Amino acid sequence: MKKQPTKISKSTMTIAWVIVFGAMAPLLDSTMMNIAINNLVKSFNSSVTTVQWTITCYLLATGVAVPFSSWLLNKFDGKLVFMTGEILFGVGSILSAISPNIQFLIGARLIQGFAGGLIMPLLTTLLVQTAGTAVMGQMMATVGLPMILGPLFGPVIGGVIIKFLSWHWIFWINVPVTLISMFLIIWKMPNYPAQNKAAKMDFIGILLLIVSSSSIIYAIVKAAHSANFTNHTTVTFLIIGAVALILYIIWAAFRREQAVLPLSLFTFPSFDGSVVGLFLAGTVLNGAMLLLPLFFQNVQGMSVIMAGLALVPQGLGMLVSRPLTGKLTDQIGAKYVVFTSVLITFIGTLPFFWIGIHTAYWLIAIVLFVRGIGAGGILMPLMADSYTGMDNTQVPAATIGSRIIQNVGSAFGSALITTLVTAYSNSHVKTFEHRLAAGHYHVAASHLKAFTTQHLVNIRLEAFQYGFLFISIAALVIILPTLFLSNKMKKA
Repeated sequence: MKKQPTKISKSTMTIAWVIVFGAMAPLLDSTMMNIAINNLVKSFNSSVTTVQWTITCYLLATGVAVPFSSWLLNKFDGKLVFMTGEILFGVGSILSAISPNIQFLIGARLIQGFAGGLIMPLLTTLLVQTAGTAVMGQMMATVGLPMILGPLFGPVIGGVIIKFLSWHWIFWINVPVTLISMFLIIWKMPNYPAQNKAAKMDFIGILLLIVSSSSIIYAIVKAAHSANFTNHTTVTFLIIGAVALILYIIWAAFRREQAVLPLSLFTFPSFDGSVVGLFLAGTVLNGAMLLLPLFFQNVQGMSVIMAGLALVPQGLGMLVSRPLTGKLTDQIGAKYVVFTSVLITFIGTLPFFWIGIHTAYWLIAIVLFVRGIGAGGILMPLMADSYTGMDNTQVPAATIGSRIIQNVGSAFGSALITTLVTAYSNSHVKTFEHRLAAGHYHVAASHLKAFTTQHLVNIRLEAFQYGFLFISIAALVIILPTLFLSNKMKKA
């Protein structure tokens, strides 16, 4: 007999939307910053490398904050912790908006990043505590709307703000959103009593996790900037991150359930499959979200705003699959939902290997729509399945584990695709220049400039196509961890 999906009460959904609205500002802010980089360089008379630290420091501060969320929920009321995160983000936004120099802005972004690092894990932890694990598929799909639309419309909103206002408003816009969020939290959100007031903070465990995740993220960001993973800084910090991770594993084995991230969580097959899938999804989702706007701007010749609008079909595809994804995850488990989603994502990404400069946009829109249907069914079921079989006391720690791995995977995916595309382009340009200087091409002097320009355009296009091919392959690799995800049809 077919199992009917559990209905979520109206009051539960109201609380869920309040929690999700609280995460709106961090979700939009992190996507809008990329658009503002050039303006910040001009405004502060700085370099791109220095301004990039406004994004890098945000990422690092987020990684630092994540391990604290579990301890804070053990010691304090969840409602109070969530409000504290909102206040911190609001203060960080105001300080960012009034920054007199780039150093001040980087410091303000550290505050924003720490607040965002508290808010995002609390988002999923409080949702599980509100609704329970049985309906996490529907819950994640329903309230996952901002997570889907944030990366899609953030660049468009950021582009409009930059064009008609100034970069300051990217931060000012967070203030009313934060104030409304705080009002809704006070009005509608219930209290979430402290889980274990006697719990002691695992300072050593938290420190090791912070050092490990921050070092790895910093190493990956440096790899993206230098377009290779073999530079001295990247190798050094990857080694530091790996050593800290090994030390944490030894420490957690000694501390057992008192560790901030107990190793016992990895005895749940769904958790293992989920975190590996979330790491790989960084390449499939974040790598593509980095590459697609650049493809539309650098290959198709679109403006920043038009490049953002060009991604709308993908967002529509995500919206189509979102409700069905949630219901199916609760009914049949995440295994076949993610399996089917990655296959559809593969089908919707591979055509970009052949899409060129003159490809009609209506054809690209169809491919993006298909890709959106698949991409919309990857992240939410993986996040929901990381809690399968766990009780409420294990949820905060599970959130820490999945969020850290997701953060590292997101940074790794973006850096990997950036590095591959840049390295491909650089090597082929050097080869072309060498062959041109050696006289391998017999071109009339009057046509040499046009010939060179066209050849460089073709290399740039091929570099993007190569990147999309790699993303397509990465989508298929996610099939492997799906073998460990929940399969409720088997139980039935």
